Amino acid sequence: MKSIYLISFCFLVSEVFAQKQLSEKDKAFFLNYELKLQSLQNKLFSTKIDSLKVKYNKEFLAVLDTVLSAELSFYYPFDSLTQIARLTSPDNKFRIINWNIYKGDGAYFYFGFLQSFVSKDGKYEYFKLVDRSAGIKNPETYIGEPDKWFGMLYYGKIIKNEDYYTLLAWDGNDKITQKKFIEILYFKDNGDPVFGKDVFKMPKKNPRRIVFEYSSEITMSLKYNEDKRMIVFDHLAPKDPFMEGQYQFYGPDFSYDAFDYSKGKWKFIPDIDIKNIKNKNDNSKHVENKNEKPIYTPQ
Repeated sequence: MKSIYLISFCFLVSEVFAQKQLSEKDKAFFLNYELKLQSLQNKLFSTKIDSLKVKYNKEFLAVLDTVLSAELSFYYPFDSLTQIARLTSPDNKFRIINWNIYKGDGAYFYFGFLQSFVSKDGKYEYFKLVDRSAGIKNPETYIGEPDKWFGMLYYGKIIKNEDYYTLLAWDGNDKITQKKFIEILYFKDNGDPVFGKDVFKMPKKNPRRIVFEYSSEITMSLKYNEDKRMIVFDHLAPKDPFMEGQYQFYGPDFSYDAFDYSKGKWKFIPDIDIKNIKNKNDNSKHVENKNEKPIYTPQ
């Protein structure tokens, strides 16, 4: 964790993030770093040589780490960094900057930073997310902090709940399967972020996050329906019953399940009628092609 005290924090957190304006001098300062990051981004995501990916990613991390230590960086959008995710919570209390690199052996590696403001202490904080997923045996029940993060690529909108946040994410995993997640993030009283929380109501399970694993050759839909306050997703099943547990053969079976939010919990609802829960403004289709090795896959 790295912390920097703000010059003034007399406003409420939401007001601070909503109203803070950068001076022209501030904008010029951050633009200088953004141009450096943009150049490194182009090199990082265009090369197909693994050793160069490692080199450019290390440089990208170092520059981003430096600029995020500036207390006003939260308010700078970094709009030109189009190949990384930049997700801000609906209440403007934190932002996640997140990306992945793909290597020729089929492995995906995840990186990121989380920026937040702790109203109790009046301090700005940023945290480097360190991917430890390779050593985590049971991701469904794992609870981790930034330096022991289960790496994934966040997409879509952050969902604000009473005392925590819900995020949707994707992981390329390996050459035969990929994964999607419903991730939970909350903050301790001292402002430290924690990933994973017991907020799911499911039969015979007590997960801290939801994990979907399925064939690398297909697409799975996992979306949040704001009108119904539900997370709706394809029901995954193997091609044949005897393939149960072999996730390289799993895919959508043309039925849908959901998690319905009520009284602070996500309750599992099987076999829903998708026609009755479509977002009134949602006419878009989510396209996912793993063969294109996505850097940032938006909802």
